[in-house]
Amino acid sequence: MKIIGIIPARLASSRLPQKPLADILGMPMIGHVYHRSKLCNTLDEVYVATCDKEIYEYINSIGGKAVMTSDKHERASDRTAEALLKIEFDTNSKIDIVVMIQGDEPMVTPEMINDSIAPLLNDRSIKITNLMAKMNSTQEHEDPAEVKVVVDKNNFAIYFSREPIPSRKKGVDDVPMLKQVCIIPFNRDFLLEYNEMEQTPLEIIESVDMNRLVENGIKIKMVFTDTETYSVDTPLDLENVNKKMSNDMLLKSYFN
Repeated sequence: MKIIGIIPARLASSRLPQKPLADILGMPMIGHVYHRSKLCNTLDEVYVATCDKEIYEYINSIGGKAVMTSDKHERASDRTAEALLKIEFDTNSKIDIVVMIQGDEPMVTPEMINDSIAPLLNDRSIKITNLMAKMNSTQEHEDPAEVKVVVDKNNFAIYFSREPIPSRKKGVDDVPMLKQVCIIPFNRDFLLEYNEMEQTPLEIIESVDMNRLVENGIKIKMVFTDTETYSVDTPLDLENVNKKMSNDMLLKSYFN
């Protein structure tokens, strides 16, 4: 079985310009994501998929593998799928599982990637998984930049929202506050099928791609991680991650 990681990345970002190249402890964020993903032994290879020459050249400069993609993609999954097909053509081999690792997850660990892949290896009926993690504060729960998820008793997603769900407005303060962590393994054929699906109303309303599957009755297995992780969407997020990663144990594995 062949499993690869693809990191979709582009410079266009309204809240944090040139986000993938934002400096974290002296290294561009995309460099951290790439190196940390490469530490995962389950992945046969890791690629960065981008439409920007600056990112492509940086990844090549550190000995990594990058794939140039169209600048017309609006969704990370579309960029990932284009890169997948190019990689298969160039290597003359078919991929079985594609792990889409967002380029704004600089605290990703090999264990997180392994945990996200496990359900697809153990149950062929599962076509896609997402990681999820607990949120540590009501402030994070109310932050629209964080995608929240509620799950059923078997940890399949019921709904995704940028609003604080479940609600605490009915006087219940102790509610499960779970967020999506954007490490998303796909069965190879299902990634291509997913990208052919039309956008759905709740996907558009919530601005969360995964709701397309929820609305079509397709199960998304959510996998819990207790690793502390923060994505980067704003300058404040970047400042927070710089502080959090200063004592990160993985740093010495790839960065002096």
